[in-house]
Amino acid sequence: MQREPSIRIVVQAEDFDPGQEEALLHDGDLHIGGSAAFVGRVRADGDDLLALTLEHYPGMTEKSLQALAEQAAERWQLSGVTVIHRIGRLLPGERIVLVLTASAHRQAALTACEFLIDALKTDAPFWKCEERTRGKHWVEAKAGDNNARQRWANHE
Repeated sequence: MQREPSIRIVVQAEDFDPGQEEALLHDGDLHIGGSAAFVGRVRADGDDLLALTLEHYPGMTEKSLQALAEQAAERWQLSGVTVIHRIGRLLPGERIVLVLTASAHRQAALTACEFLIDALKTDAPFWKCEERTRGKHWVEAKAGDNNARQRWANHE
């Protein structure tokens, strides 16, 4: 019988420790055969990026992330999911997001992690404002992000 997956969703301004978060996710669960991790960072997209500010709608954002994690956990029979997403003003090189998935089998953990990364880019209610030397502007979803998300929708 499949146990209820452990799902942890956090939206915070503070940085996180991926190793500590993986230890929390495993926490003595001997049924976990593999886990996958993704750490997203602020990329210096050009020499003029000074910072990236992420805003969210408190309550709605966590609910959206929870629904995505539950969808992944059910679809790939995960033992656990952790999603930590930072908000506020972040500098190039700083961590933005952590996605951890754990399962009895490595392929399920890897595939679910990729799904969540793609879904976060298009489905999670975050708003990004780039601060550049020539001014600020809000970031729109990229066609590649939408295409990646659509790939999963075609297999649902």
